[in-house]
Amino acid sequence: MKKLFLILAAVGVMSFSAVNVYAQEAETQAPEATEQVVAEVETDVVGINPETEVEGTPMHQAIKQKFLEGGAGWMTPVLLCLIFGLAIAIERILYLNLASINTKKFMAQIEEALKKSGVSAAMEIARNQRGPVASIYYQGLSRYGEGLEVVEKSVASYGSVQMGLMEKGLTWISLFIALSPMLGFMGTVVGMILAFDAIQAAGDVSATLVAGGIKVALLTTLAGLIAAVILQLFYNYIVSKIDTLVINMEDSSIILVDMLTEYNKK
Repeated sequence: MKKLFLILAAVGVMSFSAVNVYAQEAETQAPEATEQVVAEVETDVVGINPETEVEGTPMHQAIKQKFLEGGAGWMTPVLLCLIFGLAIAIERILYLNLASINTKKFMAQIEEALKKSGVSAAMEIARNQRGPVASIYYQGLSRYGEGLEVVEKSVASYGSVQMGLMEKGLTWISLFIALSPMLGFMGTVVGMILAFDAIQAAGDVSATLVAGGIKVALLTTLAGLIAAVILQLFYNYIVSKIDTLVINMEDSSIILVDMLTEYNKK
């Protein structure tokens, strides 16, 4: 996850640097014309008055301005999808990170406990360890007295339970990923309807008449796509984390059955 944030930060810095370099080169070629164009761009894009603030607007203020320009009625649902989706994603990431353990070290401790002190000592180690692998080991060891076949069935059944616990909340993230762009597109349709209503009321096609509706359409679409992209990145990271844990669970379950088989031969 840290690598993902570093990559996104690097892309943002490079994009910002590219814009600054382009502006400096343009100012060198045509100082007076460029100053006027940059002032107009700052006024349209950032929503500031270049005469009062030449240095630019902070990012949070620019985002707030675009949020208001897009229409609170259509931007708020998209924002709520992003907030709730991120909350669930962060909770899942914390849960999965806490569930991750050093499985090789844990299995070595279980094997050593079986050889020296028996099943009860191994159960105690599994009880005091966190994570789905430890839970599966505890359930399997607790059924040892009923036979190895029961142990295998118990491990398989409890593995499915642990997988369900790890995947909890993913359906909601998927829902927010799908809803965000759809809500954005809905705002786009409404914006275009407003633009055509303005044309119909005026009886003439003018850029000033349709600009407001088209702007709402573009901003809501952009907001929905940004929210969906962000949530999709978190979703894919969570799914990859779950896949890793599931593979560890399956491998560990096989090793547990093998260890109990060897222990049963004594």
